[in-house]
Amino acid sequence: MKIVVCIKQVPESNNVKFDPVTHNLVRSGTTGRINPFDKNAIEAALQLRDAIGGSVSVLTMGPPAATEALRDGLAMGADDGYLLSSRAFGGADTLATGYTVAAAINKIGGVDLTLFGRQAVDADTGQVGPITAELLGVPQATFVNKITPDATGGLTVQRDLDDRTQTVALTTPAVITVRSEINHPRYETPVNIQDSFTKTITTWTEQDLNLDPDRIGLAGSPTVVTKVYAPTPTQRATRPLTGTPDEAVDQLIAQLQRQNLI
Repeated sequence: MKIVVCIKQVPESNNVKFDPVTHNLVRSGTTGRINPFDKNAIEAALQLRDAIGGSVSVLTMGPPAATEALRDGLAMGADDGYLLSSRAFGGADTLATGYTVAAAINKIGGVDLTLFGRQAVDADTGQVGPITAELLGVPQATFVNKITPDATGGLTVQRDLDDRTQTVALTTPAVITVRSEINHPRYETPVNIQDSFTKTITTWTEQDLNLDPDRIGLAGSPTVVTKVYAPTPTQRATRPLTGTPDEAVDQLIAQLQRQNLI
């Protein structure tokens, strides 16, 4: 099975800043790391490869520094990597990103399964996976916590919903986004980290993918982030209850009644 795992490099810091003019994430001066949920997707891909054979590639879109995230995936055990990098991709929203990623999947060719983490911790949209599936025209399953290959080359997946577990049969090619509960990602050993630098990373630009310039980057992004802020902490008042336990209960009931809570 030929598997591609789409990953993202996210800021190391939780203090994410946005440019007030372009409304884009400010990445300068911040260190990056692989999106934690994407490690679950890589682990799921590696387990499938180990069980039924095939190959695992990691793919990301970003500046040259995003190569570090690809190296992390290679150190976990992926076979090769793809970097989609160009200034023309800057400022892309989920639609423009999905369009670019789908084009890369098509260029790679013969991909049976495209995996994503459930969402990126810097944007929390969870939209790129489903958008990519729609643009590829393939079946999809989201927030999956179990993947089982079947004898026909398809996949059976499980999704935990609010009050039940849903089992879905997928034909391939397909797109799946996985939850963190699906597995525990393996650690990168020193030997595997060293080996990751011997593996191939292919870089593609918009010209390599033959992309429509009106559908990538800012030009292809109908949505923008207009404001990001941290919620203001609220002060909570305490009202001690005095007297005997019975008296304290009476005071509590009276207070709740005054607030129309009971």
